Amino acid sequence: MIIAIPVDADDHVAHGWGRAPAIALATVTDGAITGWQVHEVRWDVAHDEGTEGSHHARVVRFLRDNAVDLVVAEHMGDGMVRTLGSMKLPVVLGAAGDARASVLAALDVTGG
Repeated sequence: MIIAIPVDADDHVAHGWGRAPAIALATVTDGAITGWQVHEVRWDVAHDEGTEGSHHARVVRFLRDNAVDLVVAEHMGDGMVRTLGSMKLPVVLGAAGDARASVLAALDVTGG
């Protein structure tokens, strides 16, 4: 399972999803994190460049290109919630603190 989560430089959950500067992709196997890659997506800059639809398409492309199964974040706008919902991609909101711990906590919430 691949879980996406916005992160800061200290691997803490970054505020918001659509304006995240970096996204970590956690590979989870049998309830343990077996891989961790941080991607500098710069959505904080790209968010206001172009339309909302083009930004959502950029996010969707990243998620599909990386075969993401679950998104974990502190906060996400209603439009993005609808976009990910249309993809049938589960979202767990309210994450805070250590990003790795938040990924594992999300597994408890989703039964993953």
